[in-house]
Amino acid sequence: MAGTGDVRLLLDTHTFLWWLDGDRRLPARVRRQIGANGNTIYVSAASAWEITTKWRLGKLPGAEAVAADVGRIVASQGFSELEITIRHAEHAGRLAGDHRDPFDRMLIAQAQVEGVSIASGDEVFEEYGVSLYW
Repeated sequence: MAGTGDVRLLLDTHTFLWWLDGDRRLPARVRRQIGANGNTIYVSAASAWEITTKWRLGKLPGAEAVAADVGRIVASQGFSELEITIRHAEHAGRLAGDHRDPFDRMLIAQAQVEGVSIASGDEVFEEYGVSLYW
């Protein structure tokens, strides 16, 4: 698919997993942008941490293949890894509000610092002023 090349999206963890599974809960417009050539699609190190942690705890039993090598799966999709930097960590630590999910807080911080939208249906991100693409 042809893309405009100017779309930069950070995938929420469930969006990444739904993309891999071909899950129909992922809206068609999001699927189009994720699959479009020229767009930059990021998967955060926080999502790798979340997937492997939740798989280990038995909360994502169907994600064994992904949890075994998240980096390889990200690369196989043509996505870019978004590493967690000290700047991201400081920003996440300073975020106001009661939201306690450390994975979401990191995605929020990364989206804010990097100036990207998050592909997610989770409205908690909007509470932090992050642009959602859904």
